[in-house]
Amino acid sequence: MVRTPQLITSMVKKIIKKFSATLLIAAILMSMMPTAALIVDASSLTGMSDTMDNQTISANSKHVIRYTASTPLNATSQAIIIVFPSGFNFGGKTISSLSFSHGPSTGLEHVETLTSTPGATTWGAAFSTTNNLTLTLTTPTSGIGAAAVATNDKVIITYDSTNSVNPSSATTYTINITSNTDTGSITVPILTNSQVAVTATVSQIFSFAISNNSIGFGTLTTANTRYATSDSVGATSEPINAHNITAGTNSASGYTVAISGATLTSGATTIAAIPGASAVALAAGTEQFGIRTAASGGTGVVSAPFNGAAGNYGFGTAPLSNQTFATAAGPSTTTTYNVNYAANIATLTPAGNYTTTLTYVATANF
Repeated sequence: MVRTPQLITSMVKKIIKKFSATLLIAAILMSMMPTAALIVDASSLTGMSDTMDNQTISANSKHVIRYTASTPLNATSQAIIIVFPSGFNFGGKTISSLSFSHGPSTGLEHVETLTSTPGATTWGAAFSTTNNLTLTLTTPTSGIGAAAVATNDKVIITYDSTNSVNPSSATTYTINITSNTDTGSITVPILTNSQVAVTATVSQIFSFAISNNSIGFGTLTTANTRYATSDSVGATSEPINAHNITAGTNSASGYTVAISGATLTSGATTIAAIPGASAVALAAGTEQFGIRTAASGGTGVVSAPFNGAAGNYGFGTAPLSNQTFATAAGPSTTTTYNVNYAANIATLTPAGNYTTTLTYVATANF
């Protein structure tokens, strides 16, 4: 069949008309597609939590926010945004009260440095909105910092409790997080009082004992020093002890043992006590009366002048009145104080029966 120019023109017009109709239908179909189908879906963050140290209304509380990154943050101008709801108050909070770290295992592997604006190796950190409820952390200009935040990195952002005030109403609140294109939320409860007051009592313990209440020197002579013994016979060499004093306590401030009393006396006559604040060496033939004590066990210590070395004794200004004899600065298991008494006389020391009574008093410092 011979196609005339008129026939060819007609056929071309039909083809163009059919193609235009097809394009129109395609355009209509595309316009009917949902807008969301044209947007890349953001991932949901996982492993999200906010560990607080006080969930009581109006209390200051630390916040340790954790999540696992679904997509990396490794380019400039990417951000982590934390938005607290109305009611919380971070007014006056500074960047120095924040910390930010991340890593594949614990989230503590890489600690990032925060500055007010991003630097080549530092993250930018800035508060915004009323009461600083929004925190924006912006990647370094290099996108890296200590290390780039990788996919599946555990991220930890910590607010210390300074200027971190809880809402005044008890209810649940939602914290929103955006990490690059990923989002998530954390629910935290705020209670009228999240604290439980627990009480307990530990009974006071205080022990104090004297092993022997009657000791003696026997007969004093100028030839040598006499030492008192528990059988009152006396000895010419220092015994292990004339008697023991024991003391112990669970008082946080320990205890004090004090001594009161005079030197050896017969009527109006006394044997001179060893004076001074420190123990001195004994000297036969010179009037002397003194005490030497050694401590063992616990934490108790003997006070001067009763703490002399072997052969050195002291008494102080007679008569004694609540003179500190021994102390323990804090709780102490039982301390044993081995107490020795020594006496010397001079040639003209008047004859007589000499006695004295020394009183030991222990006080726990509860």
